[in-house]
Amino acid sequence: MPHYSFVLNGKPVTVEAPSDMPLLWVLRDLLGVTGPKYGCGVGVCRACTSHLDGAEIQPCVVPVEDCASRRVTTIEGLADGEKLHPVQKAWLDCDVAQCGFCQPGQIMAAVALLKKKPHPTDADIDRIENVCRCGTYPRVREAIKKASAEG
Repeated sequence: MPHYSFVLNGKPVTVEAPSDMPLLWVLRDLLGVTGPKYGCGVGVCRACTSHLDGAEIQPCVVPVEDCASRRVTTIEGLADGEKLHPVQKAWLDCDVAQCGFCQPGQIMAAVALLKKKPHPTDADIDRIENVCRCGTYPRVREAIKKASAEG
């Protein structure tokens, strides 16, 4: 079985896995990283949203072989030690989470949006397609605006 090396949340890792194994399974089952959640397994719900070389991805549909020698960031890699990422802080300040299942993916999508558009409009924010069954979308919008203003 092949080995794949990449940087995960700032630390080099190497895993042995089939080349077509989805990155989500590598993260959760082989590396113990549980922030990205399994929702649909086809990249639609976006509960697993993470970043690959800074770009938003859905690791449930990205094979581990596509990650070799690259940088993978999950929700666990956003904070700088005890200092939360501005989006994480805004999420807490705005009391976004209810059940919390989708929140890691929502936060990672928001971080990616703010990278592209530091001052997004409501329409930009509404294009985030992460599914939240609790319906906290108004608070998601509020938190993204707060992070944008402070960021």
